[in-house]
Amino acid sequence: MNITVDKKDCTANIAIEIPADKVAAQRSDIVKAFSKQANIKGFRTGKAPAKVIEKRYAADIKGELEQRLINDAITEAIKKEELKVLNVRVAEEPVYGDDQALKVEAIATLAPEFELPEYKELAVETPSDEISDAELENSLKELSQRFAEFKDTEGALEDGQFAIIDFTSDIDGKPVEEVIGKSAGFVGGREGQWVKIEEDAFLPGFVDEIKGLKVGDQKIIPLSINDEFPIQSLRGQSVNFDITIKETKEQILPEINDEFAGKLLPDKGLDDLKELVTEQLQMEKSKKIADTKVEQIMQKLNDSVSFNLPEEIVQAEYQNNLQGMVKNAIDRGMDQEQLETQKDEIEAQAKEQAENTLRSNFILQEIAAVEKIEASDQEVIARIGQMADAAKKPVKAYFKELQKSGRIEHVRNSVLVGKTIDFLVDSAKVTITEENTEEANA
Repeated sequence: MNITVDKKDCTANIAIEIPADKVAAQRSDIVKAFSKQANIKGFRTGKAPAKVIEKRYAADIKGELEQRLINDAITEAIKKEELKVLNVRVAEEPVYGDDQALKVEAIATLAPEFELPEYKELAVETPSDEISDAELENSLKELSQRFAEFKDTEGALEDGQFAIIDFTSDIDGKPVEEVIGKSAGFVGGREGQWVKIEEDAFLPGFVDEIKGLKVGDQKIIPLSINDEFPIQSLRGQSVNFDITIKETKEQILPEINDEFAGKLLPDKGLDDLKELVTEQLQMEKSKKIADTKVEQIMQKLNDSVSFNLPEEIVQAEYQNNLQGMVKNAIDRGMDQEQLETQKDEIEAQAKEQAENTLRSNFILQEIAAVEKIEASDQEVIARIGQMADAAKKPVKAYFKELQKSGRIEHVRNSVLVGKTIDFLVDSAKVTITEENTEEANA
């Protein structure tokens, strides 16, 4: 058998030539196997002549023959060249020579090759996991806002108050949506829009222009849309907002005491509420710290190594991400018009996320191989059980569903990646910083 492998980046072209004698031998074995099972009228089972079998099952025999020969050749090429194959496909139909030798070409998508950076004892910084008095106080204040009352105010708008406004917008005298040719979301205009008088509420610079106004006041506010605005076609545009103050209100928060606690926890007092809130904050902070460690570790690894990704795999991951993001947006109440408005941003985010996920995955798999980290069958089954519970499906039925769609190996990879991340976190050098603690408290 003559096999030539031409590797280029994340692709390998595999040219295969299988000699006629090997083709004939494999064909003979297949014909014999068909003969044993064939039930042809006029012949006892297993007694039909080979020529009859070949004529009757010509297409099936040819398909089985080519599948076996090509699979064996590709397996040999992968083993010989030590290829890390992600998937492989036959480029075109096999060709038989005059002597019945078989020629075929296959294209394999390969995992990227790279040298691992240093990955043990990576330095990470996290805030303290203690819950400060300020954090507890802020959480209780947020809870109290559920029971807040709003009363009308008179006079000029002040910090912390709310303005209820009607407004329209234009760019050089033309409606914003006419200029950009699609929906501008809330920027296009609203009636009864609530705006809190605090920094960067609504749009940067907007609140500064309405502070001090009173009910009934009208004003045209020119604003330049910054480069971080979600709608790309509005970035850098100068938009005029024609606003009218319809109402002004002040938020009245309830006093945080035993009576307030009883509204949230019947028959309980403030101390009980503080204890419960502290526990919830502790869980949230612990998860956030754990996520921070992983983010910093993966950022350091990604920054330390560079390699190209297989475009075919990137596109598949991108499409999955895009579908998921669109579904989440629709579930959150976004309509088709709003989706179209943010189409470019969603697609860019889906592509970036796909590349980051795949790059991290390849690095983690390589670390797992070096450290001999494996995902056992028991661990995979346990994970599938958790997934079935989350999907509210019977475990056996869910397992068969994964098997049918070929997703078992995806679950195994997920377990493997998780164990590798745990390994990296356990070996990391963690420093608790005062600066991060203060930021978390704020």
